[in-house]
Amino acid sequence: MNTFGTRLKFTSFGESHGKAIGCVIDGMPAGIKFDYEFLQNELNKRRGGLNKFSTPRKENDRAEVLSGVFEDYTTGTPIAIIIFNENQHSKDYENIKNLFRPGHADFTYFHKFGIRDYKGGGRTSARETAVRVAGGAVCAMLLREFNISVESGVFGVGSIKSKLKESEFDFNLAKESEIFALDKDLEEEFKTEILRAKNAKDSVGASVFTRALNVPIGLGETLYDKLDSKLAHALMGINAVKAVEIGDGIEVSSNFGSQNNDELRNNHFLSNHAGGILGGLSNGNTITLKSHFKPTPSIFLKQQSMDINRENVICELKGRHDPCVGVRGSVVCTAMVRLVLADCLLLNSSSRIENLKKIYNL
Repeated sequence: MNTFGTRLKFTSFGESHGKAIGCVIDGMPAGIKFDYEFLQNELNKRRGGLNKFSTPRKENDRAEVLSGVFEDYTTGTPIAIIIFNENQHSKDYENIKNLFRPGHADFTYFHKFGIRDYKGGGRTSARETAVRVAGGAVCAMLLREFNISVESGVFGVGSIKSKLKESEFDFNLAKESEIFALDKDLEEEFKTEILRAKNAKDSVGASVFTRALNVPIGLGETLYDKLDSKLAHALMGINAVKAVEIGDGIEVSSNFGSQNNDELRNNHFLSNHAGGILGGLSNGNTITLKSHFKPTPSIFLKQQSMDINRENVICELKGRHDPCVGVRGSVVCTAMVRLVLADCLLLNSSSRIENLKKIYNL
């Protein structure tokens, strides 16, 4: 599917080596101040070619807003944003046009559709996530009206994981760090591990922590559209994410109820094992999430594979690829959580009859 969301719908289009990529955001309320500078700054965070820890592919990622904004305010109509591709090296993919790259979606896409775009992977490329970041930035403009903020950073690279408590993660450091590191004592180790993999013509995985602050109580829907399931769905849909944890995540399976329950006193929770979500609804606590990225499948080592004729071949990749996709992926995590929270915020507006009556002064 190319469309995401219930009340607030986000649709993306375009391919990695096509003329452009873009998105349409439908359902955004009118009257929100549109912050062009913020939108571009968010795209700049995800942009490659800025340092040795990301892909050498340099795209300006200049967002052009085509509709939905008038005199710097949203109009309530679809917001269309386009980003033109400027730096494709399609020739780098000529040697693999008929073979399946290990770890990529080539094999499954070909068998599902009978055709695939071998130039950069087409729609399967992480290039598409630039417009998710654009959509998330627009949603942040809505969320800031309610003082809701979302931020992410890297707390693990390969087997090196921060032992800090989540409350000790340094988001100010992440804003300045080339790799969005959350642990000052491990930032250089993270960098060394990324460069070690890069120099070995290999890649390495990463773990990203995301938190959402000031989320009001009650966001999310019961049973089949719970907030935690919507967030997991959104984050698992990011290229290379293979696992998502909410709150204490997998640790809860080894705990007792007396350890896992978040007790309440004096109108607040005494802990946050649930990660800010109870019964599928936000509980007013900080929402905490961990996303685990696999190593970038595009590596420059020889690998065994097969071509479209089922013949055994050796795959040797060229091109420009991230040695650790989780670094720039952290920016995409922030965007997807923003999209989910904005959608849930709008959905919640009609959950009670008194809310509707307020709109119509009844």
